[in-house]
Amino acid sequence: MDEYPGPRPHRVVVLALAGLLPFELGIPHRIFGRAVDADGRALYETVTCGLAKGPVRTDADFDVCVAHGPEALGTADTVVVPASYRLGPVYEEGRLSPELAAALAHLRPGARLVSICTGGYVLAAAGFLDGRPATTHWASAEHFQRLFPAVRVDPDVLFVDDGDVLTSAGVAAGIDLCLHIVRRDHGAAIANSVARRTVVPPHRDGGQAQFVDRPVPDERLATTASARAWALDRLHEPLRLRDLAAQEAMSVRTFTRRFREEVGVSPGQWLTRQRVERARHLLESTALPVDQVARDAGFGTAQSMRAHLLAVLGVPPTAYRRAFRDRVS
Repeated sequence: MDEYPGPRPHRVVVLALAGLLPFELGIPHRIFGRAVDADGRALYETVTCGLAKGPVRTDADFDVCVAHGPEALGTADTVVVPASYRLGPVYEEGRLSPELAAALAHLRPGARLVSICTGGYVLAAAGFLDGRPATTHWASAEHFQRLFPAVRVDPDVLFVDDGDVLTSAGVAAGIDLCLHIVRRDHGAAIANSVARRTVVPPHRDGGQAQFVDRPVPDERLATTASARAWALDRLHEPLRLRDLAAQEAMSVRTFTRRFREEVGVSPGQWLTRQRVERARHLLESTALPVDQVARDAGFGTAQSMRAHLLAVLGVPPTAYRRAFRDRVS
């Protein structure tokens, strides 16, 4: 490990617990394993550990064999806890088993903690989520909140980034979160490259609301996909709700309802998010003046863009450019 040329790769350790979902176990390896710098050097090293070395039972008809025991957690820069269907006292009583508590005792100060789906139960039972915002699978959100009242559960989002502790919603939202981490660590260009190689979108619209069980819409009804595609080509222009509705030959009321059913947010919220993403891309990948970025992204003025970026990202445009453009230039 000491022979890597250049900076040492960020070490990600994935904790495999009995009853784990193989799909989720593979997400960190797939996403972080595809992140490389301009010279093709790996930016992350991802390893898997268990509560002991050897076979770990999955929820499928096979076991996985892990080569590392819990001591590997002590070497992690980032720890990822995927979901498990056999969490025992963690899920039933909100407490760690002695074996799991002993494993987590290996964590070193400053390690970033990440959960996928109900893996958040482990972080909550260990006290890492007390007083923090977090999410989990929408179907478990109420139970999660009852079991861990000190956690501020948001059941509507795909993931929550609270700095050194990040949680995601169910299953595929783990992909969204891992891509977000790559973007946060290394910028949009590398995250987008990973997304393309994985054949997934670099950012998904809306939150969990679009996936919650509800009556299936009549398939004969029109969708709002064409209007969204039309809008994405015109983000730099003023876009009115009635213009979007007209693309689908719907009334504003029907369009708004259908849009929220499909995307999980209102058309206005979606447009703002797309403009923020366009502004982020331009700030990271171009040297355009901030005023021009604001116009190209559809905010009109630098002041308007600044307000929206502060609300969504917590930083103004100039600070965002300084933080991310250097990483991809």
